[in-house]
Amino acid sequence: MLKKLTAALLCAVLTVLSFSGCGLGTGDSVTSTANPEDWPAQVNGVKISGQPAGVAVVSPNLADVVLSLGYEAQLKGKSKACTQSALSTLADVTLDDAQQIKSQGASLVLTDQKPTEVQQQALDSAGVQAVTIPAAASRADLATLYTAVGTALRGKVTGADHGKKAAQSALLTMDEITRLVPKSKTVTTGVYLYDAQGGAATGDTFAGTLLPAAGITNVAESSTGGKIELSALKTADPKLIFCAKGVKDTLLKSADYQDLSAVKSQKIYEMDPLLMKTQGEGMLNAVTFMAGTAYPQLLKTTSAASESSSTSSAVIPNSTIPAGTTLKKNDQNDYVKAMQDRLKELGYLFVNATGLYGDGTVQCVKDFQLYNGLDTTGVADSKTLTKIFSKDAVPRQDSSAITDNPNGDE
Repeated sequence: MLKKLTAALLCAVLTVLSFSGCGLGTGDSVTSTANPEDWPAQVNGVKISGQPAGVAVVSPNLADVVLSLGYEAQLKGKSKACTQSALSTLADVTLDDAQQIKSQGASLVLTDQKPTEVQQQALDSAGVQAVTIPAAASRADLATLYTAVGTALRGKVTGADHGKKAAQSALLTMDEITRLVPKSKTVTTGVYLYDAQGGAATGDTFAGTLLPAAGITNVAESSTGGKIELSALKTADPKLIFCAKGVKDTLLKSADYQDLSAVKSQKIYEMDPLLMKTQGEGMLNAVTFMAGTAYPQLLKTTSAASESSSTSSAVIPNSTIPAGTTLKKNDQNDYVKAMQDRLKELGYLFVNATGLYGDGTVQCVKDFQLYNGLDTTGVADSKTLTKIFSKDAVPRQDSSAITDNPNGDE
């Protein structure tokens, strides 16, 4: 449900933005020539002498930002809390084991919590630098967050500039969603609850700004510290309640919440709480899901607008795949099949194209990326897809070395 809503609405928004020359940040600068002024760079008091050969991330939020910047190819490890599917192949690491971080090939670790004295000493001994970058507390802080991450990975000119542009792009995307919300004389009120004990996305938190971005008046706007009193919640009586997974059942059964309109009408919608806490793709998925849920007509309107605006610039050239699309492991759709068919033409795929993005497809994409001078991530981002379908895509010359395994995993 969430994936369908976010995909439909976000795709429409990105289509609109593509016509205005705007869009989500990409990792184009990953393969661009570095600026000689990039290094040394300083991030939150830590001096980095040169581009890190490898990076570990132990913060789900920072991992989300790295993905939004398109810099995931530099990652060598992540904490268990970083559950983003694009990072699933990375080894799990922890600040408590500096040698483990080092053994993964990381010389830098990104964290949103300052290491303890013991952890810092171990990191220093292992030759691993730790950069602490806190989450953005407001929209105004988002550029600071993205710029800090970009600088740490790609330098004070290349990375910082890319980070700033990516933050602006993310905010533009949210603003475009807000603009698309249907105008109405009736106010749609809502709240996001982390638990059934008053944990909420309050007005003094970044998460609290995501509801208004979705066209929903946040009834926890005047509350602070991530808590809303039950009495205040009852007085505001939100029409919609968004909550963490597992909370809905508690709300429906608890006598404390029975008088709420959202409970009576069962307009309670569960979401992954990580979406409200991560400030990259997570926050955009949160906003699109809430907007699409609150305004079902928005999906119909944007879908129609997207269809009427369908031109060659809205799709990847020489394909039917929408511009801005990213395909990755475990995806299964016609776009994956179209990509597989093209990879087969180019000599990279020697199994039947089924539309399932399996391990075999991951390897084929990596091979293509290697031969075509792209970062070998195995993820078919927009840049990779554009190259795959381009007329100057480099075919594989040593295809005889590839095992023809028609029964293998695509």
